[in-house]
Parts: sequence; C-alpha cells; structure tokens
Amino acid sequence: MSSAVIPATFADLGVPADLVAVLADRGIVTPTPIQAATLPDSLAGRDVLGRGRTGSGKTYAFLLPLVARLVADGRRAQPKRPRALILAPTRELVGQIEEALRPLAAAAGLTTQTVFGGVGQNPQVQGLRRGADVVLACPGRLEDLIGQGHCDLGAVQVTVLDEADHMADLGFLPSVRRLLDRTPRESQRLLFSATLDKAIDVIVKRFLRDPVTHQADSAQSPVETMDHHVLHVTREHRVGVLVDLTSAPGRTVVFTRTKHGAKALTRQLNSRGVPTVELHGNLSQGARTRNMEAFHSGRATTLVATDIAARGIHVDDVALVVHADPPVEHKAYLHRSGRTARAGAKGTVITLMTDEQVRDVRQLTRAAGIKPTTTRVSGPDHPVLVQLAPGERVLVAGGLVLDVPASGGRPKSGAGRSQSGAARQPGPGGGRSRPRRRRGVSNRRTGDTSTRRG
Repeated sequence: MSSAVIPATFADLGVPADLVAVLADRGIVTPTPIQAATLPDSLAGRDVLGRGRTGSGKTYAFLLPLVARLVADGRRAQPKRPRALILAPTRELVGQIEEALRPLAAAAGLTTQTVFGGVGQNPQVQGLRRGADVVLACPGRLEDLIGQGHCDLGAVQVTVLDEADHMADLGFLPSVRRLLDRTPRESQRLLFSATLDKAIDVIVKRFLRDPVTHQADSAQSPVETMDHHVLHVTREHRVGVLVDLTSAPGRTVVFTRTKHGAKALTRQLNSRGVPTVELHGNLSQGARTRNMEAFHSGRATTLVATDIAARGIHVDDVALVVHADPPVEHKAYLHRSGRTARAGAKGTVITLMTDEQVRDVRQLTRAAGIKPTTTRVSGPDHPVLVQLAPGERVLVAGGLVLDVPASGGRPKSGAGRSQSGAARQPGPGGGRSRPRRRRGVSNRRTGDTSTRRG
C-alpha cells in the first residue's frame, strides 16, 4: 500500500520563515512546480535558467531567493547603487512584479524603485539617489539614467531577467547585454522565460555561470485546459459577433494585430454598449495604468489589446480570449491565449477567421499543436455564440464613459475614449445608465450562466 506524496512546503525548500509567513498571509502555501524546481538552487546561490509559462509562479520563484540573499548579506543600499536588479520587458510587468515584491520587501526592511519610460524621470532619479536595495526596470529607461550618471550597477548581487524571450522579441537584447556587462561577473543571475530558444542563448552563454536549467511545464501545457474554437465569419458580421461575445458575463480579452485596430475596435464596442478599454503602445503610462485599473476593477468588462499585453499582464478570471485578428506566429497565439486558463482554471479561446484568412489560420493552429472546433457563423444571433460565451448579454448605453481629465477641460464622453482615464457610467441626471439586457438569465457580476434560446 503506497502512501501519498506530501507536496513540499516553502520552508522545506529553504525559504526563510519570515518570508514564508508573508506568503501565508497572502494565501500562498503550496509551491508551484516552477518554484519547487528552482528554489533550492536559487536559494543556494546558483545561476538558474527557468522555463515556465505566464501564470506558473515565476515571479515568486525569483523574488524569494533575491530577498533572502539581500537579507542574509545585511548591507544597506548606497545612493545610486542598487543591490539587486530585475529587468522586465514592459512597464505593466515591472509594476506587477513590484506589487508582489512590496510585502516581502517590507518584511525584510528593503527599499525598492521602479524605472521605466512613459513617465517623468525625476521621481525615479530621486529614488535612486536615496538608495534602493532593488531596482525593477525596463532596459531602455534604465540605460538612459545610467548614461546620465543617476545609477551604477557595480554593487548588484542578484540580477533577474523576467520574460527573457519577450525581451528578445521586442529587440531589447542589445540593451540587456550592455546592462549585464555593468553588473559584477561573480553576481548571481536568474533568467526566467516562457520559452527557452536560440533567441536567448547569447545571454545564457555569456552571462550565466554553470546554470541549472529547470523546465517545470510544457510551453503548450495551457492548451489542454482551454477550449479552442475558430469562427468563420464574414467581414460585415465581425463586429456584431464580437459585441455578442463580449457582452456575455465575465472578463474578455480581445487581441488585434495593430494599435490602430485596437483603438478602432474599442470605439466600436463602446458605441455598441460594451464597456471597453484598450492597451497598446500609443498610450501614455498614465492611460495604460488607468485602463488596466478599470479592467481589474470590473468597470470595464473587455480589454482590447495588441501583443504588448500577450505576456506579463496578470488578470485573474479571464473567461474568454478572442483573437479578433489571428496572430502571425503560433508562439503569439499561445502567449495571447495564456491570458485565460490560468492557475489550473478552464478557459475558452476563439479565433475569428474571414475567407481570406482560412489558409493562414490552418497553418497557425497546426503549428500551435491544437485542433480547434471550426464553425461557420452567419451573424451575431448564431446559437454557437451563447454556447461559447453563455449567459445574459448586458449592454450599457454609451459603453465606458470617462471622468474629466486631470488637466481639466470638458469630459471625454462617448465611445473610443477609454484610453484617457478611469470609468464611470452616467445616465440621466448624472446617475448610472440603465443596461440594455438581451435574452438569457445570467448575471455578469455573479457569473451564473444559462443558455439563451438560439
């Protein structure tokens, strides 16, 4: 009679007790596979090369050993000379890593500073001047500040590269190499990525010393927990089908290929009554932050994004991912689709396909290793739509209407203005507008679902 294997705890893996307590306070008690695989080596000071998909727990896999090492060392941060460096490809990911780090740093008495573009540099310069134990940065802005004499990486003891393959895709590797050249050769390097391929081999060979490689899950493992569908639509029905899907209960992420396409689709969905925000490279950092806050809070139920959001954007409970424009590469399909089916949950992924895209989509799904269910959809009343996104359709007059900008002036109300700020939904006399309800008995807030009549 065999006994059940008891999962390792964070304490079993060597995480200091005070950090274990911080995790427990946040409801995190059982290590994920990538954490269980990498923590013994990273806590021992080894260079680690870890592959784990977004949502697999990579963030704590590198934050715990980083904080533990700085605490054990006991030195204090010096002006302009951080003791640890975390590099990430996007401003949103830097912010999310900092949010996870904050309670750990507070328990350990460490200071942090984020560094990224799109905002004024003076607060970042002042933070570096005061002395920060950990700098969390996008490569471009950090290089700028180093060039201006505001930061020196000569005291860095641990460097983390998160989403290394995404940094390669965005063309950041030359900057990453220059930054790593400024860190001490004997310092510890932890590299985490959704995929480990030739794009990051140069970094691994040049900067990691005798690294331990851990691949805790398959790059395509989320595929098994997703339902994949292709909807064959005509161009004139494309927006109508998207309105039907996105007005169902729950959060939806819709991907477009271009920034212009994201802006246009956001305007169209809002004008049809779906509270929608956009995320793409043309937005200021303030607008990106406000839009993500609106999506996180539920004031916006749909996020329309370019591939900038395909990785590193951590939003729980995304029930549906829609590829309004099929991606060019199968890797992009997998990363986009990874916004749903997180932490073992189920999810649905839908790709819209027009007549001229049939060949491309077939090649895409074959390369991604999936066999989707394909349905020809005649319009927004096709019964398959409520099967894929069940529940009552809720439309809000005007979609997402925004607050007055901080700079003053007239309110930017109406469709397509969601990039400007946080949301409100005014009705007559300044109150909330009354939602227009369509067939079905589900409630968007509770997520209870039932199938409407086809």
